[in-house]
Amino acid sequence: MTTGTWVLIGTLALASVAGLAWRRSQGRVRAGKMSSLPAELRKLVDPGSRVTLLQISTTFCAPCRHTRLLLSDLADKTEGLRHIDFDVTDHPEVATSLGVLTTPTTLAVDSQGVELMRVGGVPKRETLLDALRPHLAPE
Repeated sequence: MTTGTWVLIGTLALASVAGLAWRRSQGRVRAGKMSSLPAELRKLVDPGSRVTLLQISTTFCAPCRHTRLLLSDLADKTEGLRHIDFDVTDHPEVATSLGVLTTPTTLAVDSQGVELMRVGGVPKRETLLDALRPHLAPE
């Protein structure tokens, strides 16, 4: 085999590993990063809900539409849960302040605006609901 063939095989292998790692991270629930939201997002949090799902989207994001439908349906069927979609297309500074690098990213915040967890990509419904249950339970 020639050197070019080996380079091609190596490149394809590396791209496959990177693609699998990226795909595995999509929809995974992770611990929250921020103690408090920026002011423009804090005013969107419902103080009457135990948890607000704050979806960070952009207008050109196809997975954002699927996420919006999933989270809206979940919020409609779950007591104490609210869904808000915030488009950062014209507000990149908000995405930067939150450490959001891809859309959709969903932040689960409590009634005070403190981040409980976040999900990059389209959430897996049951995984997200399982992670939210302790925060939705009556005190």
